[in-house]
Amino acid sequence: MGRGLRVLNRVSALPVIDRLGLRKPAERLLFNTSKNAFRVAGAAGRQFAATQKLLKPSRLPKAPSRDLFDLTPSEEQQMLRDAVLGFASEQLRPAAVAADAACKAPRELLTQAAELGIAMMGIPEDLGGVGAERSAVTNVLVAEALAQGDLGLAVACLAPSAVSTALVLWGNETQQAKYLPAFTGESLPAAALAIQEPRALFNPFALKTVAKPVANGYLLSGEKSLVPLAADAELFIVAADLEGHGPALFVVEAGSAGISVEAEPAMGLRAAGTGRVRFTDVSLPDEALLAAGDASAYADCIQLARIGWCALAVGASQAALDYLIPYVNERVAFGEPISHRQSVAFNIANIGIELEGMRLATYRAAARAEQGLDFAREAAIARKLCSDKAMTIGSDAVQLLGGHGFVKEHPAERWYRDLRAVGVMEGVVLV
Repeated sequence: MGRGLRVLNRVSALPVIDRLGLRKPAERLLFNTSKNAFRVAGAAGRQFAATQKLLKPSRLPKAPSRDLFDLTPSEEQQMLRDAVLGFASEQLRPAAVAADAACKAPRELLTQAAELGIAMMGIPEDLGGVGAERSAVTNVLVAEALAQGDLGLAVACLAPSAVSTALVLWGNETQQAKYLPAFTGESLPAAALAIQEPRALFNPFALKTVAKPVANGYLLSGEKSLVPLAADAELFIVAADLEGHGPALFVVEAGSAGISVEAEPAMGLRAAGTGRVRFTDVSLPDEALLAAGDASAYADCIQLARIGWCALAVGASQAALDYLIPYVNERVAFGEPISHRQSVAFNIANIGIELEGMRLATYRAAARAEQGLDFAREAAIARKLCSDKAMTIGSDAVQLLGGHGFVKEHPAERWYRDLRAVGVMEGVVLV
């Protein structure tokens, strides 16, 4: 890295650079190269280690219960949603086409997303974060706003915060002290919650990935599919069947021996850089087990992830509706806008109605989760509603645009592909 920077410095100092009018491009190249080089060096040299000793795990207190059922965002939540929505509109949406084609999220966008403090909102203040209370609703609002820019890029931006949220919710004092400081620094580690497995009709409560207890730890074997940021990940939380116990979560450092990663671009979510991760007799220490293998913690993880996918579905569906309304009003056929046709107008109205139902069901499930109430039923309702209606909205968006819906010049085909994932994905995001 040092030799490369010295060469670039010498080149940028040559007089010919000024004669050719390339001073500004040369300076920009030197700056970007230096920044990326130090980022890569920092990630490569990162060692997860405790910066303080905790006497007990730090948890965010549950949100206060409300006498009046009201899902209206608070003033602070509304300000945060507006800020994230501005980032999604100005940064994510313009980058979506290129990221989808490259099957990878631009590093600059992930850095900017980290600077918004998305991960730090769910980390308690005494661990370096900014969280004051458990707020699943706030996390839902953030996910929804990001998905309005692009669903695939939203998944890439939210993947690390799923890991930090899991550590806050279920990590013990040793795990929190070792891993959470990395999520409060300037260089956020690429991390992912890996639950999905490569088989049809996948059931997260019937896992093929297994963890076998051995002396002083576990041996982890199996594979996970559609893991975001897989090629660059430094840390995973992996779901595996603990022999003689049942499904459980394990903290796994990506540099451990026996881990291999290969690209796995899918029909949708291509901007998330999904890959398949194989674990071949990966040796894990005793402290790798999250929540001491508590079955209720694993069940909550699955349900919270499903609520997260509902939020992403709401955001992408809202983006589709916002795009369709001006399109059908401006698209003229047979001498009048196509919105004058009842079939078109009714279709748009149905999208708006279903979207409101999706949103309210998702908010309700998240509100119960953050108050410490049972939310399994509400999460299941939201999941069923959002997985069905999101696919319909994606299909209708393509249909309403006609031939334009089939080409990449318009975003409808990408929304259709991404929204298909809502009903099949498990894990990845967490609220």
